[in-house]
Amino acid sequence: MDKPIVKLLTYTPEPEKIIASAARLCYANTVSIDTLMDNLSEDKIETMVEKLASMGHSSPFCQVSYTFGIENVSRAFTHQFARHHVGVSFDQRSQRYVNEGKFNYITPPAIEANDEIHEKFQAFMEYTSRFYNEMVSAGIKKEDARSILPNACETKLIATINAQELFHIFGLRCCNRSQFEFRQVANEMLCLVKEVSPKIFKNAGAHCDMYGYCPEGDMCCGKAPTLQEVLKGYKERISE
Repeated sequence: MDKPIVKLLTYTPEPEKIIASAARLCYANTVSIDTLMDNLSEDKIETMVEKLASMGHSSPFCQVSYTFGIENVSRAFTHQFARHHVGVSFDQRSQRYVNEGKFNYITPPAIEANDEIHEKFQAFMEYTSRFYNEMVSAGIKKEDARSILPNACETKLIATINAQELFHIFGLRCCNRSQFEFRQVANEMLCLVKEVSPKIFKNAGAHCDMYGYCPEGDMCCGKAPTLQEVLKGYKERISE
């Protein structure tokens, strides 16, 4: 199965400096807009970015954004992606205007691993494609013919996301329990932003990687202890 293709198209120049400047504006008594970005050494920027992250003061991270091009993903993925609507703007290939007569589709690994089911899955996709073409040829508008198209349809999108929301996405979607496509996309996005903004995303990742515990409770994959287990251990230690 081909993996999603994720490319970082552009991002806010000097993102760490912008975040540090925003924090400076929040906390400094005498700073002015004219001098806001003056005398910010690399060490000072790194210290301020790390302090903001440790404090949970996330609003300065909204000042910088990253634009990604994403393709070879399914509509099942983009339906989930659309739930991240705060701090995100995106455009997706339109099934209303684009003819999907011979659509590509994404096959989940679980289906691909079952030979009998996989064969039926492929047959269903081929039938759907033929019926779609039949409707369009009969004069049915593409925006109506698309009603039979499956979530597996391959699609493309461009997305601009601010750093604060990227932390949120990474926390949820780099998780082992995330849907397979979103996990692949999120991990690739994380690698890309770490290359260009290492100070900002130094500790970014799944919640268990950031916090040292899993917030999923009974649905934990077992990679890290749950919050309940951590608290139980803490109570046992202080009671000794």
